[in-house]
Amino acid sequence: MTAVFHFGGEMLQLDPAGALVWPAARVLVVADLHLEKGSAAARGGQLVPPWDSRVTLERLTLLLRRYAPRTVVALGDSFHDDKGASRLSPTDAATLHRMTSAVDFIWVKGNHDPGPPQGVGGTAVAEWISARLCFRHQAATGATGEISGHFHPKARVVTRAGEVVRPCFMADGRKIMLPAFGAYTGGLDVRAAAIASHFPRGGRVFLLGAQRLFSFPV
Repeated sequence: MTAVFHFGGEMLQLDPAGALVWPAARVLVVADLHLEKGSAAARGGQLVPPWDSRVTLERLTLLLRRYAPRTVVALGDSFHDDKGASRLSPTDAATLHRMTSAVDFIWVKGNHDPGPPQGVGGTAVAEWISARLCFRHQAATGATGEISGHFHPKARVVTRAGEVVRPCFMADGRKIMLPAFGAYTGGLDVRAAAIASHFPRGGRVFLLGAQRLFSFPV
């Protein structure tokens, strides 16, 4: 079940998978895929299962089928490093190529992948602006109508079963910050200064659940 969020004069939907949908423009937005983070870790001597790109792309494929977008905007750090695209397995590379051939794919440049990804299709941009909305990797101080990623926001709540920590959207009337979509991504608490400084009057958390979002003010 998605949450409807009115923002910048537009009606947006927040999906429990961690994606944002702009139905009127047929745009799907995801942040921080960090594809090939597993292979990057392996090159550094860390033994981790090398399936992160496969899992992330499978999740993205489900969203493409569900929403049939005309445009996909990936808000930076789509690859864990500038060489990540070259390390995709043939199967994962083919999956990604099918996506970028079927829809208009916008790769917003991030701090992990400042160069355009090679051989995967789509268009690389520093930021993407449409209507009154600006899509960029990292939130800018004082910006409005801004949709960003970078910080991997997460929040914690106390339940009868104990404390629950989950990725989340963080939003107010000026900014929406998306959770990381990648399979191998951690998170930063929304109360940390790096995130809270962009929401000086507080905001609203949309905590990701299995089938729905759980919303509360911060």
